[in-house]
Amino acid sequence: MKSFKKIGLWLTTMTILFSSLMPLTQIGVNRVAAAENPITINAGAALAVDAESGKILFNQNGDEALGIASMTKMVTEYLVLEEVAAGNLSWDQKVSVSDYAYAISQDNNLSNVALAQTKEYTVKELYDAVAIFSANGAAIALAEKIAGSEPAFVDKMREKVESWGIENYQLYNSTGLSNEDLGGHLYPGSKETDENQMSAKSMAIIAQRLLKDYPEILETSKISSQKFQPDTVDEILMENWNWMLPGLLYEHAGVDGLKTGSTLFAGACFTGTATKDGMRIITVVLNAKDADGTEGDMKSRFIETAKLMDYIFANWEIKEVTKSGDTIPEQKTLPVVDGKEDEVKIELTGAIKIPVPKDFELENLEMTFTAKKGILNKKDEIEAPIKKDTEVGTATVKVKGDDLGYLNGGAGEEVKVQTAEDADKANFFVLMGRGIKNFFAGLFG
Repeated sequence: MKSFKKIGLWLTTMTILFSSLMPLTQIGVNRVAAAENPITINAGAALAVDAESGKILFNQNGDEALGIASMTKMVTEYLVLEEVAAGNLSWDQKVSVSDYAYAISQDNNLSNVALAQTKEYTVKELYDAVAIFSANGAAIALAEKIAGSEPAFVDKMREKVESWGIENYQLYNSTGLSNEDLGGHLYPGSKETDENQMSAKSMAIIAQRLLKDYPEILETSKISSQKFQPDTVDEILMENWNWMLPGLLYEHAGVDGLKTGSTLFAGACFTGTATKDGMRIITVVLNAKDADGTEGDMKSRFIETAKLMDYIFANWEIKEVTKSGDTIPEQKTLPVVDGKEDEVKIELTGAIKIPVPKDFELENLEMTFTAKKGILNKKDEIEAPIKKDTEVGTATVKVKGDDLGYLNGGAGEEVKVQTAEDADKANFFVLMGRGIKNFFAGLFG
């Protein structure tokens, strides 16, 4: 009898143990589709997206504008890369140091490489210091080099983010520092208590633009450490503030960027990016907290980011869900007016790969058709004749029930739709016969 009791106790214990160890893939997928977060990130806001498509994979308070601190520098880096690409700057171009940039660079309470006014620095030296070590004086020196003054550079920053559709934001400087740390060098109209603010979604938009437009950003952001002014009296070892990089304290497989940030107002923040199995994601964590929900420290942003990245990679994958020539289940044809046939077949022009839950089945794919403007008449008919491969609209493809959406505000991935065959016009006698038939049908209807 005792042996049976022991067996029963062992089975009960193992059942509880395996239930507690059930992987995230078993608890999350269906709830993801309903935009309910199956995990909680200890932070003021958290967001994860597919870097290629901008598909939102996780959203926890992602629309609220919060402090972003030095993650501001992603916009600064973008504008530097843009100026270099346009030929307005070169990497070996020399930059002098203003009184303002010098003063900020000497503040040991801030992240900095100490700059001297007795020498000049290359654009590349300063850019690396910003991207790797979040050097504030270097960021100001670059801003002044590009725009003549930091306020003028901030105007460029504002114009750029607004061109990306970002509206709910506050930008006052190129560094992300609190205005009270700038020694009176304030953006016109701003106060000493002001700080840069954006939503997690806005930060993801900026990160996606950086990765798409200037993927070379990763060549610098992935550097764990580098010397500034090597082999000189001003040599400084710059250790990347992104501690999830190889060889650093919270090393995490696949992580190669992007930017950290922290102030008393913003808390500990991090915009990260990582790849696994051919999928690159962007994660944003604002004002990370400790596990008990209290104010976090430097490590909290990496612990919470790792939790978010692990969840996404465990539950989502990139999958080809349509092929060229596929039809739309609810719209396989379009009605034709004045044609030999009453309808014409339509098809997708290409394949679509989208992020889907790992237990996704094709029957859970939703496709909707939107006609090209002007292609249909008031009765939603297409007029013959029309040639094969004529573009007639777009199909929007998404997972049923998934309302997380995309960074650009779209509901799904779009692909062009075209005619799969010719639709010839009927001859005069056929059209006349149809007219007579329709006349009498209406008369005796």
